[in-house]
Amino acid sequence: MGQFQRGHYGGRVRTAPPSHVQGLPTPDRALVMGVVNVTPDSFSDGGEWFEPSAAIKHGRELLAEGADLLDVGGESTRPGAERPSTAEEIRRVLPVIETLAGEGALVSIDTMRADVAALALDAGAVMVNDVSGGLADPDMLGLVAERRTAYVCMHWRGHSAGMQNKAVYDDVVADVIAELGQRVEAIRAAGIDLGRVALDPGLGFAKNADHNWEVLRRLREFGVLGLPLLIGASRKAFLGRLLADEETGEPRPAVRRDDASAAVSALAAAAGAWCVRAHAVAPSADAVRVAGRWGAV
Repeated sequence: MGQFQRGHYGGRVRTAPPSHVQGLPTPDRALVMGVVNVTPDSFSDGGEWFEPSAAIKHGRELLAEGADLLDVGGESTRPGAERPSTAEEIRRVLPVIETLAGEGALVSIDTMRADVAALALDAGAVMVNDVSGGLADPDMLGLVAERRTAYVCMHWRGHSAGMQNKAVYDDVVADVIAELGQRVEAIRAAGIDLGRVALDPGLGFAKNADHNWEVLRRLREFGVLGLPLLIGASRKAFLGRLLADEETGEPRPAVRRDDASAAVSALAAAAGAWCVRAHAVAPSADAVRVAGRWGAV
């Protein structure tokens, strides 16, 4: 397991995670978070929504498709991506958040930077989605505690440029649970109300395809952490590899992975996920409703 320790979260407990985060909607199904990438180099859409006007229009379309939340981000976290400056990240996201939140949308700011998160919250965001789990910026947890906002803490081992070199585990599920457990303790120590916190196992972040599938297969084991789960599988490379062209072996392009993404949304919702993150909202919105009704049978 290298430098990380499992601690008291190392056991296997099969129980559904909680399904509620204070201050956010509580339907009888998993929530669907629509992705609004305000970046020029996103793996999923190639920068199609980079201009604020295009991103705002896209956000409205995702809401019409059934998104419960919109996750607005100005930094690509695909493997190998370089970070924009703080000023550039702010320039990208603030107009989008101000407009969509002003129109009544529930907006999450997808950032690892406390300065960006603070301005996004001022602009109307209601949640911080931090893929570093507070590790990239020492001021992030203090900000979340001060603002009493909802917070998503993802499993993270390093920035995009080198994260795949850290995809080494003894048991990926036990190790990720242990490392998320350490973050939960840090969040608690920072004075953050755990009722406002959700966890994300970080599919594709310092994980290869086999790791991702193992995390999904054993999703209920994350119930030991006692917090809701957000699952972000949408359009990720491990789905492209699964659906590779049988003749050429070429992975299926990101924009043609939405049906598979919706299948993962259904399975995650059935396993008790609180929220699924999706680029194409309509298929996942249908999927979580089917999963919710299936579970009620």
